[in-house]
Amino acid sequence: MQKRKLGRSGLEVAPLAFGGNVFGWTVDEKTSFKLLDAFADAGFNFIDTADSYSNWVPGNQGGESETIIGNWLKQHGGRDKMLIGTKLGSELSPERKGLSRKYIQESVEGSLRRLQTDYIDLYQSHYFDSETPQEETLAAYDQLIKAGKVRAIGASNFTPEQLTQALEISEKNNLTRYESLQPEYNLYDRAGFEKELELLCTQNQVGVISYFALAKGFLSGKYRSEADLNKSPRGSGVKEYLNERGFRILAALDDVAQRYNSDPASVSLAWLISRPSITAPIASATSLKQLNSLIKAANLNLDEAAINQLTQASQY
Repeated sequence: MQKRKLGRSGLEVAPLAFGGNVFGWTVDEKTSFKLLDAFADAGFNFIDTADSYSNWVPGNQGGESETIIGNWLKQHGGRDKMLIGTKLGSELSPERKGLSRKYIQESVEGSLRRLQTDYIDLYQSHYFDSETPQEETLAAYDQLIKAGKVRAIGASNFTPEQLTQALEISEKNNLTRYESLQPEYNLYDRAGFEKELELLCTQNQVGVISYFALAKGFLSGKYRSEADLNKSPRGSGVKEYLNERGFRILAALDDVAQRYNSDPASVSLAWLISRPSITAPIASATSLKQLNSLIKAANLNLDEAAINQLTQASQY
């Protein structure tokens, strides 16, 4: 499978990342292992998670996803063939949040322990921390890289201004820089990334691993009315897409999927994968059937007409 360079990091990723937010939430450990086995066997190599996944589930503390991935890595082996991206900074408690030097040093040890590994391939700032100078954060990351605990760093949910400032600070102070950005981006949610961040990342050779690649499942085509929203625990987040533009996008997806003997989810991801600025979209699956749909996307080469049809149908 053709790998893609992630920024200037030296990391090379397959064109689709597995979103680990479902582990410990809608997927138990046994099913998680089956999904990860199938994902790796199909030639993919990048799993994205966070120390906060899945602390929104009653009874969870956060770290459940990392723990499952760590258990899988131990059983599966081949750590050197997999790239693990995790994130820190999301609030776990009033004392456990942010991107201070002290908190980064504490958090990385917890993630390494749960993941049962000596190093993290991509360590990401989950959210911008307005209370900590970026110089402090980047210097702390720089120490982790020099210590061999982290291979590269990335930013998630940063504005153009925040990412620009970070890149300037890294260059000025000869510190490690953010090699990737993780923004929300899909066929429906385009404006937030395309208006400024896309050009910024392209010009600075910053890789992009977009999340909510299927718009919380809406672009899979399984939600077509409010009656469908109870189909999964994530259904309530899809209501905002049930409008004229959303239905126009679904109609275009159905049309292209029929021509390619495919399905809306695969076509949606194939559109993202075709974008020159995107290194690898992140998508989750809770069953092997869903995963197979995601895997097909990486081998679905849409022609220019199909890409244009989807781009025009999703104009904002």
